[in-house]
Amino acid sequence: MAEKLFLEVVTPQKAVVSEEVQSVVAPGSEGEFGVLKGHTTFLASLKVGSLRYKDASGKEKYVFINQGFAEVLPDKVTILAESAELSKNIDVERCEQAKKRAENRLADKTSKDVDFARAEAALKRAIQRIAMAKA
Repeated sequence: MAEKLFLEVVTPQKAVVSEEVQSVVAPGSEGEFGVLKGHTTFLASLKVGSLRYKDASGKEKYVFINQGFAEVLPDKVTILAESAELSKNIDVERCEQAKKRAENRLADKTSKDVDFARAEAALKRAIQRIAMAKA
């Protein structure tokens, strides 16, 4: 049986995950990284993406992460995210609407009021959330 570590995923609004797990794989800004019990301590920044983990029973679960930071200790992983959402709680219809809005903003090359960087970020978030919800 695999040794366990504690995973916490928190946002400014709430705790999304707080449980013992077997492993964690997170979307680091420099590339994905995995953590098992006894891992070397480090800090990492996170990009928009999918955090996956195996719970205490070995079932794989997914959490959408919208940027943030990870603190890895030998027996604990703490994820501080701008926002996070369990894949089972993602509202696909809302994501599809956000995707369309972002695509429309990016297609409007004549408007000076469009913040293209924000629209691109919104599009990336929507695409990632849709993919996670359908997986």
